Amino acid sequence: MEKVSYSTPLSRSTMAYVLAGGRGTRLLELTDWRAKPAVYFGGKSRIVDFALSNALNSGIRRIAVATQYKAHSLIRHLQRGWNFLQPVRNESFDILPASQRLGDSQWYAGTADAVFQNLDIISGYAPEFVVVLAGDHIYKMDYERMLVQHVNSDADVTVGCVEVPVKDASGFGIMHVDAEGRILSFLEKPETPPEIPGRPGWCLASMGIYAFRRQALAEQLRRDAADPHSHRDFGHDIIPWLVANAKAVAHRFSDSCVRSRAEGEAYWRDVGTLDAYWEANIDLTAVVPELDLYDRDWPIWTYAEITPPAKFVHDLDGRRGSAIEIGRAHV
Repeated sequence: MEKVSYSTPLSRSTMAYVLAGGRGTRLLELTDWRAKPAVYFGGKSRIVDFALSNALNSGIRRIAVATQYKAHSLIRHLQRGWNFLQPVRNESFDILPASQRLGDSQWYAGTADAVFQNLDIISGYAPEFVVVLAGDHIYKMDYERMLVQHVNSDADVTVGCVEVPVKDASGFGIMHVDAEGRILSFLEKPETPPEIPGRPGWCLASMGIYAFRRQALAEQLRRDAADPHSHRDFGHDIIPWLVANAKAVAHRFSDSCVRSRAEGEAYWRDVGTLDAYWEANIDLTAVVPELDLYDRDWPIWTYAEITPPAKFVHDLDGRRGSAIEIGRAHV
């Protein structure tokens, strides 16, 4: 197929729609009073800041965040830290709590429904593309590269995928792809996951990132909303339908992962469990961390409180602070 040429980056015609209503029950007490995307990460940031920063750094200037479960902490953070986008510059930032917009008793019934209920708001901005993002993962990614692949492959949906070892694949939604990257089937937590063609021992797992043309997305959401048997979920309903009836293409995270000179491997973490959350935070303590948060070329934006500087006032045994790197085996 002949590649499409655009005079401006595709990100300028794109809205990022962040799904940030998850309960995060596997994080136990950390989500007693806030949604998982609002949980602190690395001491300063919130988990949702990674998806939002990726969108901003990719050049996307229209962003919407759907919230639901115990959203006050998240909404307060978004209002304080992400209110700098200006309509006069064709920018927008919308917080979209579940608000029974389509009925007296209907909250967001699933990830797809969380977008469907706000189609009028999306259409009001009329972006050419919509990137649907999970708001609870830790990574750095340039969505522009994914959008370029989406256009050049003439896909109905492009699914962001990360490579995982076969031994770990049973915990993910796995994409069975051909040699060209077209998705042949979508398998939710399979016991025998299909391997990547030409790369034995590895599988492609969904990152919960989807690129659509806006009108194609609206068409699929309306079709799904009319199906009484649907779970109203992208992973369970929308993506499998498109795999079976249209053209779904996998985009490999390694093709769009943003890395500084200090970062060797593509870094993506689902911090949905206490162990995964702890591991990802500990990753930041290495002398050369796997995830570089000091990269000025791809900053992770957040809300920073204005507080007095820290000070150390005691020079007594047992009261002196120190910072050292120790192996996980010694923690």
